[in-house]
Amino acid sequence: MKKLPCIAALLLGLAFVFFGVHFWAQFSFVPKPSHSEAAGAMIGAMYKSGYLTFVKVLEVVGGVLLILPRTRVWGLFIIGPILINILAIGIFLDGKTDGLVVVLAVLALIVAWSKRCALCCVASCGAGCCDKETSCCSSEKPAATGCCGGNK
Repeated sequence: MKKLPCIAALLLGLAFVFFGVHFWAQFSFVPKPSHSEAAGAMIGAMYKSGYLTFVKVLEVVGGVLLILPRTRVWGLFIIGPILINILAIGIFLDGKTDGLVVVLAVLALIVAWSKRCALCCVASCGAGCCDKETSCCSSEKPAATGCCGGNK
């Protein structure tokens, strides 16, 4: 069971690297997604403006960060909002969500749950600190190092 978050992070990272690179490489074996008119217009506007290129670069960077164990939390910070937007476009503009997107969201939740202590430390940096020995949050700030290891 301890390997599940590692496998989930690896699969999630590889998927985002693959689909990010696919934006430029256009692999012939990947079918084109079908979208509603509203979703197609939004994605078309994102493509024409260059915004989609920026998102695809973030997908590749976030995917690589997810693959590397020391940088998984940073990968989650990059991939999380992108995945939420993909889900939102599917739900609100297409009226449906692709099964692959749901699987990726579940994988992201598995990785996030496994990194909940690190995420807690980032979220509560002003109010609490990471306990370096247990890798989880504590409510007391060390006087010498400040919050989350920085000077405060």
